[in-house]
Amino acid sequence: MTQPTSPAEEPEVRKGLAGVVADVTAISKVNSDTNSLLYRGYPVQDLAATQPFEAVAYLLWHGELPTSQQLADLRTLEREHRELPDDVRAAIDLLPTDAHPMDEVRTAVSVIGASEAAGLSSLEAGGSVEENIARSVRLYAVLPAIVAYGQRRRHGREVVAPRDDLDYAANFLWMTFDAEPDPVVVDAFNRSMILYAEHSFNASTFTARVITSTLSDLHSAVVGAIAALKGPLHGGANEAVMETLTEIGSADKVAAWLDEALGAKRKIMGFGHRVYKHGDSRVPTMKAALETLVEHYDRPDLAELYGTLESEFFARKGIYPNLDYPSGPAYHLMGFDTETFTPLFVASRVTGWTAHIMEQQAANSLIRPLSAYVGPDERSVPR
Repeated sequence: MTQPTSPAEEPEVRKGLAGVVADVTAISKVNSDTNSLLYRGYPVQDLAATQPFEAVAYLLWHGELPTSQQLADLRTLEREHRELPDDVRAAIDLLPTDAHPMDEVRTAVSVIGASEAAGLSSLEAGGSVEENIARSVRLYAVLPAIVAYGQRRRHGREVVAPRDDLDYAANFLWMTFDAEPDPVVVDAFNRSMILYAEHSFNASTFTARVITSTLSDLHSAVVGAIAALKGPLHGGANEAVMETLTEIGSADKVAAWLDEALGAKRKIMGFGHRVYKHGDSRVPTMKAALETLVEHYDRPDLAELYGTLESEFFARKGIYPNLDYPSGPAYHLMGFDTETFTPLFVASRVTGWTAHIMEQQAANSLIRPLSAYVGPDERSVPR
């Protein structure tokens, strides 16, 4: 029988890498003094209140907010790559219509990556900074078409061509719903995209950096990040929030539902965060956007349900909501299918992922942690 390792020999293991500082980054941080998430030093709530998503994408990639000319140039380039390529549409159409939308997005990005890397060696596919910024812009530009088509085909509808006269957020909504969106909806959607764009070394971003550290290409790293984001403990949480609200049904049923859920030790998504101990700093901005949508769509019932669950859960557990809690019902009111919520996260977070991919490439070291072995000692194979 294997003898247990003595306490003196046991290495410290941080499950989930909790508290482990793996590297440095200049892209984002949580300022604990102000409880603010900072993108390149700017509080995200200020960016969401004043900037279009295109400007924040530029900030994440380049380190500074764009001048008016730089923003205009980025918008021109983004508009050139909005169309859904035929080969990407064909690949999506090969998937069952009941496949999870994240599988569609992952497949689409893989097809795009294969096309861009065709004829290149593995080292060449890694690309220069300039090449990877261009790849990042193209991917960011086409993801709305991918996500929009995914939702439309599940409802038996055709692709909607992009419109050059609309900005990123408005065009995204146009391609999804084939109707020009109200400015209130565009503003709420733009804010959500900014709030989801970046969040330091979260699971999907770290996955992208690990893949990049092997000198793999940008698209492979993004495909890996999408796979990590699909998990309900990460990106799937906003879907779970809406499923919870749908399951409860109305505000008067919250208390009984919570009694049963907590009694069964169910994990209630949309609350708590490993980084924020005093409430997710992004929530007030997204909650304010949700309130404008509630008024716009005349849905006080949803607001009452949302508020009752939030207050009841905090009263019982002392846990604050995270960004997924207000974003789920906000996307629902906009008309997105619940299954589309996480692909929306991809369309936003691709800006942060690609910024981290390029940062990892700039000062790369292969990410290869150690493990503490707890299996049998060396032994002979039976004869």
